[in-house]
Amino acid sequence: MDFYGTFEHALDAKNRLTVPAKFRDALKAGVMLAISPETELSNARSLAIWRPGDYSGFVDQALAGMNPLAPRTRDLRLLLYANAWDQELDAANRLVIPPRARELVGLQREVVITGAGDHLELWDRASFLEYNNNALARFAEITARFDHTD
Repeated sequence: MDFYGTFEHALDAKNRLTVPAKFRDALKAGVMLAISPETELSNARSLAIWRPGDYSGFVDQALAGMNPLAPRTRDLRLLLYANAWDQELDAANRLVIPPRARELVGLQREVVITGAGDHLELWDRASFLEYNNNALARFAEITARFDHTD
């Protein structure tokens, strides 16, 4: 299943996120909540919501071919594993967002869940609106970088 769309939600008083109905079946076997790797310091951070097997595949692909003894490999491995939380949806299809995860990405009560193809992303609403507006303004520039063919 590919994840599409943008959904505005709010965390409840216990910092639980109600998962949109269209994604519940895909996530009923469990969720891996992880920081989204950002490539530019100026970008707002988000949390990625993965199916556990998909996150394992993502990490394997990211680490593939890297020298396991290299310091940068260790750094990347720690970033990907130490900033991930194995979670399950509760009976009401809610996902508890751990305090450290909320702190790392600056989540407030008002949030946005966005599709990102193979996973979902959870953003602070104001941060997402700013990020999305900036990305839309640079759409032509961003797509121009992909003018090559394989």
